[in-house]
Amino acid sequence: MSGILLTQYSGAILGPIAKILGLILNAVFNIVPNVGVAIIIFTVIIYLCLLPLTYKQQKFSKLSAKMNPEIQAVQAKYKGKQDQVSMQKQNEEIQAIYQKYGVSPTGSCVQLLIQMPILFALYRVINSVPAYVEKIYSVLEQLARNIIDTPGGVEEITKLINEKGSALSVFKKYTEVSGNSVKFIAADQVSSIIDVLNRASSKEWDAIGAISGIDAATFDTTRASFEKFNTFLGLNISNTPMYIIKDALATGAWGLFIGALAIPVLAALTQWINTLFMPQASSNGNDSAASMMKSMNVTMPLMSAFFCLSLPCGMGIYWIAGAVVRSIQQVIINRRIDSIDMDALIEKNIDKYNKKLEGKEAAAGKISATNSAMRKQSGSSTESSKEEAVAKAEEYYKSHAKPGSIASKANMVKQFNEKNKK
Repeated sequence: MSGILLTQYSGAILGPIAKILGLILNAVFNIVPNVGVAIIIFTVIIYLCLLPLTYKQQKFSKLSAKMNPEIQAVQAKYKGKQDQVSMQKQNEEIQAIYQKYGVSPTGSCVQLLIQMPILFALYRVINSVPAYVEKIYSVLEQLARNIIDTPGGVEEITKLINEKGSALSVFKKYTEVSGNSVKFIAADQVSSIIDVLNRASSKEWDAIGAISGIDAATFDTTRASFEKFNTFLGLNISNTPMYIIKDALATGAWGLFIGALAIPVLAALTQWINTLFMPQASSNGNDSAASMMKSMNVTMPLMSAFFCLSLPCGMGIYWIAGAVVRSIQQVIINRRIDSIDMDALIEKNIDKYNKKLEGKEAAAGKISATNSAMRKQSGSSTESSKEEAVAKAEEYYKSHAKPGSIASKANMVKQFNEKNKK
């Protein structure tokens, strides 16, 4: 089934990560063939894999709280000094503090840089489940080909995409509108129509089923199988909570109304609970960081509710599961970090730093001694080479001096002096 690769996200950085995550989701779905349950298990697995990085980041935050006063003291010492020498000294002293505590200035950034692409790729996978889960792709593929083979089928799909207020408007990139006519221009129509079917609401599935010429048996079988995969606690997770709420109010389905409303409410509540366990910024005489943190603690839950109201329920389930897992992780991490004797850890890091300095000084001493020995050896070698050169020159003049020449007379004088010395 090579076509499955065509609807996967193909970004240079996130694409390969999304593919790996997709393999994990596909394996989970093969065990639990329900998208909602698979998303929850999948989310738990991913956050458990990220736990070591999260722990290191939180540990760095704790150490930062200890060393920040020393860093601020150095910054106060050089406050207002913008010359190059002062700036260099300030950087050196701050770097020495980081080394003393056994951390890197980019300690927390590295963990975030690793985590962020994974989380962004995770969103891509959750948002395009059929692209990564073979069973769902296979179920939708037969109907997609039937739509393409049906005269006017593709045109009807493009009308749904371009319809005002349609949940499928995200797929306008697949279409080209010219006057009153629309044209489906996607390179791979099968994969693109599968994307459309995956995102279609119940109302839009009704419209697709009404297209003249579509095989009714294929449509009914596909819809039944897909909704079985997609139904979680009575909700079709391809629908948005807003759509379900409106439809439930119109039909009096109060159970669906409560279930759909619960998604944005739980998203906001779990996000708020998550903020309670997160490390809070210390003001240290400057309230701007603490004030920003408090503001984020209020706005993030509200944003979660808004997004989960307008996105498909599947994304809301992922959002809630992620917040719950993060909260549990944070409780465990907080207990673990609180049990660590930070003073002992800092003392251990200082010992490591001092040993490292001693090693550097010893290495520097060895290098200096080696250079000195090499210079002495070079000096003695130079003297001996000079003596050898003089001796060779004298020998040359002895053997090549012509009788009566100055060189010959000089040799005779030298020989006379050597005899008298003896």
